[in-house]
Amino acid sequence: MRRKLVIGNWKMNGSRDSINTLLSGITAGLATKSAQQADTAVCAPAPYLAQCQQLLTGTPVAWGSQDVSAYAAGAYTGEVAASMLNDFGCRYAIVGHSERRAYHGESNELVAQKALAAVNAGLTPVVCVGETLEQREAGQTNVIVCAQLQAVMDVLDTASLAKIVLAYEPVWAIGTGKTATPAMAQEVHAELRKQLASRSVEVAQGMQILYGGSMKPDNAKELMAQPDIDGGLIGGAALKPADFLGIIYAAD
Repeated sequence: MRRKLVIGNWKMNGSRDSINTLLSGITAGLATKSAQQADTAVCAPAPYLAQCQQLLTGTPVAWGSQDVSAYAAGAYTGEVAASMLNDFGCRYAIVGHSERRAYHGESNELVAQKALAAVNAGLTPVVCVGETLEQREAGQTNVIVCAQLQAVMDVLDTASLAKIVLAYEPVWAIGTGKTATPAMAQEVHAELRKQLASRSVEVAQGMQILYGGSMKPDNAKELMAQPDIDGGLIGGAALKPADFLGIIYAAD
């Protein structure tokens, strides 16, 4: 049975004081639960990774970055290498988030190279795939998300593929208040798992596939009850301890 995984993506939010309060609230809330059915992590802006390491070491909460460079080192101003993330104890690195694809023009191929760099450095890439509203209404959802996943599958061998996490984030449901119904989300998750099975049934069955489209405490339980939804990649709700904990508790 796959363990549930709930990852908070803070995006470009936070300050030293607010992060201290947020993480203190999350860790205190988790301490009240005797057993957790979900693994938990937060992905912070790069300047705050040291603070995450300081505050979260020894707790049940892992941490990671919101991006990683495809390059190991060199003249790439502003980039953050996977080895640098290792210096701060990161476990995860988000790659291919819809905002990176949309605002920074990241291609499927670049996202795949970032995933490869992360795996090679011992990080777990959280590979995001998803379609826009226009693409969904045109009936292209499966074509789009499968092409995004296939680019990653093309550069990772089977052993490396087994080390990633997938996140389906319908772009039209991020920050809009809209949410895919559990059935709609399950349909896409099942399609992604089917694609993974074309390489390896074992990898497909073991892969954690997260839902990343406005999961909140009031819909998390129903979403995570679906057979192929293994947790959530959480945006706005991850910035409020009570909301983030509510989602984590929903996985029990």
